[in-house]
Amino acid sequence: QVHLVESGGGLVQAGGSLRLHCAASGRSFGNFGMGWFRQALGKERDFVAAINWNGGNTFYADSVKGRFTISRDNAKNTVDLQMNSLKPEDTAVYYCAAAGTGRYSWTPRTNSQVDYWGQGTQVTVSS
Repeated sequence: QVHLVESGGGLVQAGGSLRLHCAASGRSFGNFGMGWFRQALGKERDFVAAINWNGGNTFYADSVKGRFTISRDNAKNTVDLQMNSLKPEDTAVYYCAAAGTGRYSWTPRTNSQVDYWGQGTQVTVSS
């Protein structure tokens, strides 16, 4: 079992920055692929960014490429999402996600690939 807790959300003006933080506890964090997903009001939960177990590979949705950066620190059991040049359309609840069995991992880029979810943190970008 992996427990994920997000923090860092809030209200920011368009063009501003936020850094989301996800702290993990439970099974070996370094054995899981990690990701961030978001869900805007009335819409489905969508992929934002993902990082493999050792941080060597990262993936981004086209809508955030060049603006968002995902990173992880396996020594601290954390994964962050640095969000720059924020737009009103980035407004959503952002969820931290973990993928794997604790022995095998994969990099989550769809909802069905996620094994554990955090509770979410609200990001609101005003125009």
